[in-house]
Amino acid sequence: MNDHIHSEDSGGEHDHGALGDAEYTQFMELAAEEGFDLADVEGAIEEAGHGPLPVLAVVGRPNVGKSTLVNRIIGRREAVVEDKPGVTRDRVTYEAEWAGRRFKVVDTGGWEQDVLGIDASVAAQAEYAIEAADAVVFVVDAKVGATDTDEAVVRLLRKAGKPVVLCANKVDGQSGEADAAYLWSLGLGEPHPVSALHGRGTGDMLDRVLDALPDAPRESFGGSGLGGPRRIALIGRPNVGKSSLLNKVAGEERVVVNELAGTTRDPVDELIELGGVTWKFVDTAGIRKRVHLQQGADYYASLRTAAAVEKAEVAVILIDASESISVQDQRIVTMAVEAGRAIVVAYNKWDTLDEERRYYLEREIDTELGQVAWAPRVNVSAHTGRHMEKLVPAIETALAGWETRVPTGRLNAFLGELVAAHPHPVRGGKQPRILFGTQAGTKPPRFVLFASGFIEAGYRRFIERRLREEFDFDGTPIHISVRVREKRGAKKK
Repeated sequence: MNDHIHSEDSGGEHDHGALGDAEYTQFMELAAEEGFDLADVEGAIEEAGHGPLPVLAVVGRPNVGKSTLVNRIIGRREAVVEDKPGVTRDRVTYEAEWAGRRFKVVDTGGWEQDVLGIDASVAAQAEYAIEAADAVVFVVDAKVGATDTDEAVVRLLRKAGKPVVLCANKVDGQSGEADAAYLWSLGLGEPHPVSALHGRGTGDMLDRVLDALPDAPRESFGGSGLGGPRRIALIGRPNVGKSSLLNKVAGEERVVVNELAGTTRDPVDELIELGGVTWKFVDTAGIRKRVHLQQGADYYASLRTAAAVEKAEVAVILIDASESISVQDQRIVTMAVEAGRAIVVAYNKWDTLDEERRYYLEREIDTELGQVAWAPRVNVSAHTGRHMEKLVPAIETALAGWETRVPTGRLNAFLGELVAAHPHPVRGGKQPRILFGTQAGTKPPRFVLFASGFIEAGYRRFIERRLREEFDFDGTPIHISVRVREKRGAKKK
């Protein structure tokens, strides 16, 4: 497998994703012969070739319009805009685009403050989101003005040192701009008067956001090139054994699980030597559920998980094998897959299972976690240390798949054989064909395929499955985008 890892120049001398200059030139000649618009082809490669998208966190106290603003930014109504105590969002991260640039938006709104106190709760909520963010939009209700809670968030933002865009929301007309001007007193620079509900001023604010966000990197990760330890996130629902596993692999009590939900303790990144290699474990432990704060704690745990995944290269997903696989387990798996991280699934408490439970667990894995059937699996016990020696090989396998790069010539030879042996089904009297393709990026592998017509989802899944079998893409999501040749672009003779 290693003969096609990093086989091409992936430096910054060109802007062609992971393609070297010579490979890019040959590929564009092929695209021209097939009648594709070269500007569209170049755009497709550039879009697929970027690394992880920059992250924008939207923070502020409840009822200032954060979720409404998030919906405005992403251009659709996904974030829940009704503020009620205890609301837990299924999803807190969305993808957005403005002026041709794509980025992720993290919504931190959603539930009223609990008995821990308004300052502590807002600080905790903001802290977890800011940790993973490249820039922050701080939303303040211009009609109410700056409150003590707003001041608490300002202190947190200054401590974090991230670029901040101050959004003065609920400015519906000229008369409200005077209220917005008072927010200069927060010391965060110019307040941008906005009506998230009506869209007023959001364009100017987003222009400023783009100035604050870094460009999407071609590849922001890399262990060997940077010489630093690889970053591993232990993720899973509360009480699944993350702290115990981290302590076991460290050989000492590194992590103390905090009994208070929603505390503001900084997650600690632990350097741990395993298998003769030093790894950086991104700590996601420390959140425990209490009955009267259960929904809020789950929400904080979701934010912390998202922050850890954004910082990591590999997500080790812990699942309690003694319990049925839950919806929350599935959401965490989906979060890691959508983030594009290498994945290992560890089934904890394996030593406690009897034969009947193991039988039913295998059936649950097939039905509930089929989306990550390609991920290396380890059956472990954080309590006894059973099979801990299998963790490092599984992580290394996932990283190898995550970084695998298939040269364009080899990929197209494979695609040609595949299409000849297994053509796309005929639909409406037509049979679309995959004409050629390229791998535009790694970490995770990202492919762009160019076709003569629409390629059905089932056939795309078939191609993904065969790519995994042929090129050893174990432990990594694969992103495949398909570009269809326009009818007017007839094949050149």
